[in-house]
Amino acid sequence: MNARGRRGFTLIELLVVLLIMGALLTLAPIAFQRLVPGMELKAAAREVAAVFREARGLAIRGNRETSVIVDTEARSYRLAAADRSSQLDSGLGVELTTAVSERIGESAGRIRFFPDGTSTGGRVTLTRGERKYFILVDWLSGRVRILDNAS
Repeated sequence: MNARGRRGFTLIELLVVLLIMGALLTLAPIAFQRLVPGMELKAAAREVAAVFREARGLAIRGNRETSVIVDTEARSYRLAAADRSSQLDSGLGVELTTAVSERIGESAGRIRFFPDGTSTGGRVTLTRGERKYFILVDWLSGRVRILDNAS
């Protein structure tokens, strides 16, 4: 049979392709599991930062002081004006750095935002393993930023 008359693939070629696809499908979940914790940590950092930004916006719009309370032991945070609290994943480590005057008990504290947009400032650190995200609140501008330990 000449090259023109030959069409399709041989059985060996199909088996090789199936073996490669099987190996990739076996390795894909392992690679994905390594990415998921990092994505969960980043999502948690974004959620906490969004609450801080919301508090700043409420303080400016409402012309009144607003605060976000963070409880490191309970792994929770809440906008003081809201009745509900948000829970972080139990696998996350949570640290709060804020002024001594803003501490509430042993494991909780707050960051306050003022009507002029300034704040008491502080930092929330979320960790999972070696990975860390820092939610920074600037005291002078009230600006909220997220940094990771790779930055």
